[in-house]
Parts: sequence; C-alpha cells; structure tokens
Amino acid sequence: MKKRVCIHYLILIGAIALGAILRFWHLDLKPLWMDEVITAIFSLGKSYNDLPLGVVFPLERVQEIFTFQPKVSCAEIAENIARQSTHPPLFFCSMHAWLGWLSPLGQEWVEKLRELPALFGVGAIAAIYAVNLAFSKTSALTAAAVMAVSPFAVYLSQEARHYTLPMLLITLGLLGLMQIQQDIFQKQKVRFWVWFRWAIINIIALYVHYFCVLAFLAQIATLILLIYYPLYDKSIKLKRQIWFALILSLSAVAISFIPWFMVTLSHFHRSETDWLNSPAHIAPFYQTLINWVLMVISLPVENQPLPIAIISGLLMLMFAIWVGRQIFLGLRLLWGTPKTHLATLTLLSFSGWVLLEFFAIVYLLNKDITIVPRYNFVYYPSFCALIAASLDRIQNSKFKIQKQIFIFLLVGVLSSSFVVSNLVFEKPFKPEQVARHINQNAAVPLMVVMAYRDYQDVALGLSFALEVEKVRKIIKSEKLDKFAFFKNSQELSVWQQLSQLPAPAISKMNLWVIAPGIKRRDYPPQIVMSRFNCTIDSTQHYRIGVPYQLYRCM
Repeated sequence: MKKRVCIHYLILIGAIALGAILRFWHLDLKPLWMDEVITAIFSLGKSYNDLPLGVVFPLERVQEIFTFQPKVSCAEIAENIARQSTHPPLFFCSMHAWLGWLSPLGQEWVEKLRELPALFGVGAIAAIYAVNLAFSKTSALTAAAVMAVSPFAVYLSQEARHYTLPMLLITLGLLGLMQIQQDIFQKQKVRFWVWFRWAIINIIALYVHYFCVLAFLAQIATLILLIYYPLYDKSIKLKRQIWFALILSLSAVAISFIPWFMVTLSHFHRSETDWLNSPAHIAPFYQTLINWVLMVISLPVENQPLPIAIISGLLMLMFAIWVGRQIFLGLRLLWGTPKTHLATLTLLSFSGWVLLEFFAIVYLLNKDITIVPRYNFVYYPSFCALIAASLDRIQNSKFKIQKQIFIFLLVGVLSSSFVVSNLVFEKPFKPEQVARHINQNAAVPLMVVMAYRDYQDVALGLSFALEVEKVRKIIKSEKLDKFAFFKNSQELSVWQQLSQLPAPAISKMNLWVIAPGIKRRDYPPQIVMSRFNCTIDSTQHYRIGVPYQLYRCM
C-alpha cells in the first residue's frame, strides 16, 4: 500500500516537473508583444506619463524605459491602471512585488517578467489534480499530466500577462465547487468555512481579470442547477442553509468589489475595448471548435509553406477526431456511473454556462471573443478536468486502450515544443519580423517613428523598438539610431511634426514611419526636415497588423 502511494506521488511530481520544464523552457526566446509591454510598464511601477513621447531619443535608451521603480506602492499602480488601462490591478501589483524580489533585473528582465505567469501555470497543474480527485486518484494524475503538456496551457504560461493567475484561481474555485457539492449530496452538511474560502478565491479572481466574473456566474448557476436537479432534489435536506451560505457568499463578493466598480464601468467605455470585430454569421461556432483542438494539439500552420500547413492541419484534424471520440465515450461512461455522475454534471454545467456567456458576448454585444484563443482560459480548467476524467475512464473500461494516454501526452509534448519555439501561437504583430525589415541596410543610420493614436499604439511601438534595438546592438550601430513617438491627430499630424524636426547631423539616414490606421496612399511622397530631404521608397512598404514605410533621407 505504501509503495503504491509512493508511486502515485512520484508520478504527480513527475507531471508537475514536466509542466515546469515546458513552461520555463526558453522564456526569453520570443519577443515581447504589445500586451506584454503594457504588463511591463505598469508592473515596473511606471505609467505612460513616464515615457518619452513627442521627442526623438537614441534607440540605445529604449532599455532605460524598462527599469524597476522600487518605491511605487500597489495603490499607485492601481491608480495608473485605473486611468490608463482596462484591467483590474491585482496581477500588476503581484508582478511588481515579484520583480522587486528579483531585482536588480539586469539584461534578463524579459525572462524574469515571464517567470511569474509560468509559476502560476505550474500551480494550476497541482490545482487541477485536486479537482479531479472527485473522480479518482488515477483521474487526478491524468488531469495533472494533461494540463502539464497542453500546448494551450504552455502558451498562456509563457505570456507575461494575467491569464495563468486567473486560470489558477478559477481552478481553485472549481475545487471549492466540488467540495461544496460533495458536502451537500454525500455528507449532507454545509461547511461554512468551505463557502468562505470559495468566496475569497472569487474575490481575488475578480481583482485579477474581469473575465473571472463569467466563471463566478457560471459557478453560481451550476450550484442552483445542482440544488434543483431532479435526481438530487429529494435528497437535499439543507436547502435553507445552502441558500443562506450562497447569499452570504454572493454578498461578500459583491461588497468587496464596490471599491473598483466605478473604475470597471469606465473601463468598459474606453476605446481600447473596441478592437474586437462583430461576429461573422456562424464563425464563432467553428472558431470555438478550433480553440478546443488547440488545447490538445498545436502543429505549425501559421506562416508555413503550403504543404507543411496542409499536413499539419490534417494531422490536427485526425487527432482531434480520435480524441473527441475517446472523450465522448468516456463522458458517457462517467455520466452513467452513479459515483462520477455528480462531478461530471458539475463540470459540464460550468463549461456550458461559460460557453453560453461567451456567445452572449459575441451575438448580443457584437464582440467576437472567440477569435482570441487566450480568452478560453475561463473554461479551460473544466475542459481539462473532463478530458482527463474521460481518458482515465476509457482506459479502465471495456473500451480499454492501453496506449491512448501515452499517445495523448506525447502529442502534447511535441505541440508544446512548437509553442516554445515560436512556431505555434506566434506573437501578434511579429515584432521580430518588423525588426528584420527595418534593419535591411545595417550600415545606414536609422530613425524609426511611431505615429500613435492611443496608449496601445505606444506599447506596440515599444515592442518594435525593443526588437530593433536588439538587432542594431548586434551590429554595434545603435548609437547613431533614433526612435520617436509622435501623436497623429487631426490637430497635428505626424507629417507636420516630422517637418519641424532639425536636420540630423549625418549625411544620410533611413526613416521608417509606422502609422497605425493610415493607408498606403496616405504616406506622402516626400518629407522635408530642414535641409534634409526624405523620399519614399515605394518598394519598401509593409503591413503586419499595422503599416510601416521606408523613406530614404539625404
């Protein structure tokens, strides 16, 4: 017996260790993209007011922007976020504390910025193990292994963003939900301390990510469904206590969020929330199915040669069909088994309510969030738990397939290696590719201008600046290179501001203008800086999310 217990926990440790290796592997390989730059600005204790906007500065000074401010409090970070962002403050405060603990940050600051989300991702593996103990100990081990190698979970863990922390908290919320339903239906009692812990977890989650409200509402709906579920209605003798505990928990969560409620309303009306497009007919449905596939297998398809893209797509489809069949058979067995029926119902209900909320946002608010795979962190823990429970149940049934979990995990490790190598879930706007285009003439001094409309454009420009500086530093030419942020508005266009600049003290220069929202025809054929003439190079115009154009100056 002791030997079996020892082996059990060794397997658990192995799954967590594998998950940690995949999450911390090459954390600094991929470039920071716009959202991660936003994380860095606020987590370092800065705001957009601290950035060199409206001036030309040496490219080599871009690293100085990302320096840690140790004396900034969480209250100050929250104030900066309330004014200049659209998120709750707790993740950024946690990140600031983390960076303070690791300072001085040095040249490895990008890796250190991503380490905390990776650590939360490892924590979620242990949490999902605890959730699946409601099915069995082997199901719990399978859940830990499934999340450890999930390419989707690895992708989120390597983002310097607030996705793995809410995913961890949602998983802990589901654990509390499982304990509550077991207390009600198996032990016929209400433990108020369990409800209190569940409420505290959801309070913290709401201060980490606004989408956690979707998870909280789905948990409430699931509890109400369980209370009135026909098969269990007659066995509940504690309805008054249950409703008292539920109302008390809801009140605690609602009251705790009052201090941030008005800020939340203001965030919903900011322009930064308007980037999602309206849904295209039934597109959200098949996009959701694609997102499910990406949770278990992710092969290189983006920006790959057509033969590789086709082969990868077909392999992903075949594997998804095979896994889907196993999950369907496993769920049917779990549903039909009295011992696992309640846990299955709980997780299916939670997942269903979240999906219903997603489609309500899509079709009622006209914001297609299904085009963004990372938002699926809201229901990923319940999906992971159900996948693992289904695979485990199939393996221990008459449909026994000895190697299926091994194959599933092997495909997961392979997919996660593609994620780590930046071949899958590529960074939006591709800062590294923009930097390569801009650095075509390494020997010619460089000036890059970001014509920004809002703070998100500023963050995007900084992601480009970091990559350009990295490339130019290798060839040791960054001391002559410049960067600038100029606000592009009707009152004062970027072209007017460029024409007012003094001529640089060099004989020639390459000027790149990155101008979000500007069409190719809107770039003027010539820009004059005092006696410095810059002529457009019509062969050097690119668009990767935003357009950028080369001018040759002399």
